Amino acid sequence: MSLIAVTSLRVRSIRFLLPFAWFAWRSSRQAQRAPGNLGVRLRKAEGMAFWTLTVWRNEEDMKAYRIAPPHLQAMPKLLGWCDEAALAHWNQDGAEFTDWKTAEGRLAESGRPSKVNHPSADQGAGRLDFTSIGRDARRA
Repeated sequence: MSLIAVTSLRVRSIRFLLPFAWFAWRSSRQAQRAPGNLGVRLRKAEGMAFWTLTVWRNEEDMKAYRIAPPHLQAMPKLLGWCDEAALAHWNQDGAEFTDWKTAEGRLAESGRPSKVNHPSADQGAGRLDFTSIGRDARRA
């Protein structure tokens, strides 16, 4: 049994893109090296939306990663940088990655919005269409 975690974030202004990318890169490297991490995938989607998909041995390993730097340092910054954010976790047999379409569906069904300081009108009203946020820019 493994834990899958998916996040979708939308950066609200181009002025935050460079610092966001720096922390995303550092957090991705941290995850790749974290005990219990079985894989990391990142995706740039339409506009300034970004997705992460990680596979963990268990929830405790994922939580240990989440509360360690640099991820811990990035979290408060995302409150100001993003206007939409959501996440979902689920357990599955095996440690293989799910495809992005399945991850989008899981986020739409069982995901929850994350707090942001400047929510978009849709985030504020709880009307996030994760499948449209997640459309790959190359397919749009």
